[in-house]
Amino acid sequence: QLQLVESGGGLVHPGGSLRLSCAASGVTLDAYAMGWFRQAPGEERGGVSCISPRGDITYYKEFVKDRFTVSRDDTKNIVYLQMNSLEPEDTAVYYCGAELRVLGCTWNDWAYETWGQGTQVSVSS
Repeated sequence: QLQLVESGGGLVHPGGSLRLSCAASGVTLDAYAMGWFRQAPGEERGGVSCISPRGDITYYKEFVKDRFTVSRDDTKNIVYLQMNSLEPEDTAVYYCGAELRVLGCTWNDWAYETWGQGTQVSVSS
């Protein structure tokens, strides 16, 4: 059974960087699209970025484009989210999700079958 564990969150100053990791166990990730989502206090969980099973397609929400980069290393069974130029508005719990599919990826969180427990990212001066 697939299990996901996020790590890499923390407290950074505005303009700083973090790299989140989503490590999978139980199943290899090469058949899964992977998504990164976030939930700020008082808000619903929403999509940030996603990457297709083959890593050839990536999508970013407008508010993170050119600042965040999603990547995957299927030899290590890990998906990454490199976050640069962090802003206070990026403060949230970040989750990764896995969706069994052949091509592409989606923002729809209802499509993802497996989720990690989340990692807190706080951006503050």
